[in-house]
Amino acid sequence: MKNAQNARRSLGNALFILPAVIFILVFMIYPFIMTVRMSLDTGVNLKLTKFIGLANFQQLLGDHFFINLGSMSGALVNNGLWLVLYTGGCVGLGLFIAAVADRVRYERVIKTIVFMPMAISATAAGVIWLFVYAPEPNLGVLNGALSALGINPIGWLGQPSTVNFAIIVAAVWGGTGLVVVILSAAIKGVPDELIEAATIDGATPFQTFRKIVLPMIAIPLSVVIVTLAIGVIKVFDIVYIMTRGGPSGDSRVIAYTYYVETFNGGRGGYGAAAAVIMVLLIIPVMAFNIRRFRLDEGSRDV
Repeated sequence: MKNAQNARRSLGNALFILPAVIFILVFMIYPFIMTVRMSLDTGVNLKLTKFIGLANFQQLLGDHFFINLGSMSGALVNNGLWLVLYTGGCVGLGLFIAAVADRVRYERVIKTIVFMPMAISATAAGVIWLFVYAPEPNLGVLNGALSALGINPIGWLGQPSTVNFAIIVAAVWGGTGLVVVILSAAIKGVPDELIEAATIDGATPFQTFRKIVLPMIAIPLSVVIVTLAIGVIKVFDIVYIMTRGGPSGDSRVIAYTYYVETFNGGRGGYGAAAAVIMVLLIIPVMAFNIRRFRLDEGSRDV
């Protein structure tokens, strides 16, 4: 009787997770396998035509549009720049706003203003910042302000030295709100008794934040960092809207390389190789996140 109950329970559990397993197999595992297969083929117009092994990867890694270590440019280098500046900018600014807003009177107003960009798509954000960066002083907000100060207009999106930084600033504007909401909730979860005890012991607000608050919100903070890192490796839409990878390919990222080579150039195999590299870059970030959660669970069990 007991064995029959265990069998029914096991069958029920299997049926319960079956839809999720089917979804993962059909929409994640199978597409990834086909992408890897396509990356080993010429893949003309997204059709398997001729197996060429690792030739696409060799060509991709030798393409100056993808990586050029001599001038520190290319899609892969730009993604690295995004990873550092976008993730650091969103986390740093979001953490600062969350900590300060928790101590002021108009907390809700501040959070609403900061979170508003999250209510619009990255495409809309890109269009908004196109007007901000427009080179014409009578149209571009930023160049209009510079002209008022007697400074010549700057082609923010038309110069290799500024284009990536300009797009990243726009992306940070759109992504900081989510960081503020998550970290603000985490900060509010820190016990007041700990804060009061530190204050009584003579700790300054900065010392209290660094030695008590930050360690207490380490898990939410790591989740935010990993989420932003994964998103930035896949970044595409705001780059496509604002620059189309220009000027002269200087703002290309990996996802844009996949798009333009696959759909504009008809080089499905070459584009698939870029997609595979993008997945390979995401895997270590996911592994770090999983390991972080396991360590946290282990410390709780103890």
